[in-house]
Amino acid sequence: YIKSFLMVITLFLLIGFIIFVPVLGDLIISFLNKYIRNINLMNFISDVYHLLKYPITIILMFLLIKIIYMRILGIDPGYAIVGCGIVRYEKNDFRLLGYGAVTTDKDMPFNERLKKIYDDLTELLEKFKPDAVSIERLYFNTNQKTAIDVAQARGVIVLAVQNMGIPIYEYTPLQVKQSMVGYGRAEKKQVMEMTRSILGLEKVPKPDDTADALAIAMPPKSAPFGTFLPRFCKTP
Repeated sequence: YIKSFLMVITLFLLIGFIIFVPVLGDLIISFLNKYIRNINLMNFISDVYHLLKYPITIILMFLLIKIIYMRILGIDPGYAIVGCGIVRYEKNDFRLLGYGAVTTDKDMPFNERLKKIYDDLTELLEKFKPDAVSIERLYFNTNQKTAIDVAQARGVIVLAVQNMGIPIYEYTPLQVKQSMVGYGRAEKKQVMEMTRSILGLEKVPKPDDTADALAIAMPPKSAPFGTFLPRFCKTP
């Protein structure tokens, strides 16, 4: 019932938006007509407005739809395994489009591993053309060597996304857990199970990095990107 109600509200908002923009424009033109005494200038403004009125409305409506229906790529950064999961937000819910991982061989020189991550991720971005990318914000309190290597891998991931001109949103593990389970200190297994349930999967995706990426792809409401994506999903 909640989903149906929200879809009806969304439809009314879109219809109201289509009506409101031209009406607002007409009011502005009427206002200007009272204060601009140059008839030629006013005629020019009016002609330009009527020429652009409906194209602008269509463009603004398209941008609104892009917010309501979005393709989001979640990335769990790493240098051995980069988890990737892509979902589509529609009808107040998330639908799975695909998941997998970019992997590198441990015997490869590290700079070559970074290049492979960059190349494979760029190919993935070109294939799926996401509207936004969610990536985990790194947090380490042990093993500085691992932290530095993961940070370098994350850097080439961010560069690949930035080069494609795609918006990037960062979330901490605590934000993801809070969003998925409702508790920021939840166990990893709880997050994975909730991810499986929300996306309607029979099993938790493997490797674990892909399940993490899918959880990251469904952004927290507490973050800027998540405020546009209210989630009303079935729980186990």
